[in-house]
Amino acid sequence: MGPGTDVWPQCASLDNGYLKECVPPMDDDDDDEDNDDVNQQPNAAKPPRNYQPMRHCISQAMLAGTSDSKSTNEGSGVKSPQNERCMYVPIFRSGSCSEMGPKPYMEDEYICVDDLRQHLDPQPDHPFHGAFYGVFDGHGGIDAASFTKRNILEFILEDSIFPKGVKKAVKNAFAKVDHALADTRSLDNSSGTTALTALVLGRNMLIANAGDSRAVLGKRGRAIELSTDHKPSCTSEKMRIEKLGGVIYDGYLNGQLSVARALGDWHMKGPKGSDGPLSAEPELEEVTLTEEDEFLIIACDGLWDVMSSQYAVTIVRKELMLHNDPDKCSRQLVREALKRNSCDNLTVVVVCFSSDPPPKIEIPKMHRRRSISVEGLDVLKGVLDNV
Repeated sequence: MGPGTDVWPQCASLDNGYLKECVPPMDDDDDDEDNDDVNQQPNAAKPPRNYQPMRHCISQAMLAGTSDSKSTNEGSGVKSPQNERCMYVPIFRSGSCSEMGPKPYMEDEYICVDDLRQHLDPQPDHPFHGAFYGVFDGHGGIDAASFTKRNILEFILEDSIFPKGVKKAVKNAFAKVDHALADTRSLDNSSGTTALTALVLGRNMLIANAGDSRAVLGKRGRAIELSTDHKPSCTSEKMRIEKLGGVIYDGYLNGQLSVARALGDWHMKGPKGSDGPLSAEPELEEVTLTEEDEFLIIACDGLWDVMSSQYAVTIVRKELMLHNDPDKCSRQLVREALKRNSCDNLTVVVVCFSSDPPPKIEIPKMHRRRSISVEGLDVLKGVLDNV
C-alpha cells in the first residue's frame, strides 16, 4: 500500500474467511508530515543486539506438499496470485504472558482484542472484522501504563475521522492519552509509559510505536521488524533530541530516561503543543498481510534486551508446529528470557493469523555438490589454529 492510504479494507463481503470482492483502499487525508513516519521501512530499524533478522530474502525453500510448477489461468480454473492476495483475509487468535521477573514491582500492561466488532457500534462504516493489540512498558509507577491500556483503543474508535482516516486517528489517540496523563489529577503526572499498538482491519495492519518495545512479523520463518527501538542513542533519535535542546548522558535522555519517546513523563516535557526532546508521537508502519505472514510478536524491551528478533520468531514457529497454541508460545518466550537473565518486567503477546499451525518448510536438495580445495583446507586450518 502506498503512502497516504487508509488501512480500512473497502471490500464487499466475507465468505468463510475470504473476500468475495476487493477494491483498493480509499485515500487517507493525513498531511505529508504524517506520512513521513509511515514511509519508513522496517529495514531502517536498529538491528537487534546479537543477531540481524532477515528482512528481504528470496528463498528457494518450498512448503511441504506444494509444487513449484507454474499454472496458467486459462482453462485451469485457478485464480491468479493477485486475486488470491485480494481474497485472503486472516483470522485472529492471540496468547499473552506477563511476568514481573526479577524486579520488585510490575509496571507492564497489555491489551488483546481478537474481535474488534465487540467494541464497535453496528454501523455501515464499521462492516468488517478486525483486531487490536498493545503492550505498554511503564516507568515511574504503573499509572501511565494502566491508563493507556484502558483508554487508547476507545480514543481511536471514538475519533470522528475513524475509520476513514485510521492513521490520523491513531496518532490523535496517542496525543490524547499523553495530554490526559498531564490533566488527570488522580494520576501521577511524573509516571510514563512506552506504547506499541497493532490495529488490524481486514488484511491491513497498522503498527504504532513510541518507545523501545518491538513488533516482529513471522513470515515463513523469517523475522521482519515492524518498529524501531526508540533509544536515545539511536542515530535518528539522537539528532532529534539534540536539535530540540536535549542531551544524552550514558544512554539516558537528559540523564533520566532510557527511551526517547514515551507517553506521560510530564516532569520532563514543556508546555502542551511544544516540541521537546521527549516525544509522544508514534512512528507508524503499515503492512498488508498475506498468507505467508504467520504470526506477530509484540513485546516490551525485557524480552528484546536478551533475545534477537529472529530467535524469537524461530521459537514461536517451532512451538506453534508442536501445539498450535499462541498462549504457550508467549509463556515459552518469557521462560527463555528469564533463563537468559532478563532484569526487567516481561510482557509478550503472540498473534496468529491462521487457525492452522505453520507449514513445514523443506529446503530443496542441491543438485551440485560443493567441495573445498586443498588450499582452502590449509587456509581454514590456519584460521582455526589462530583462534
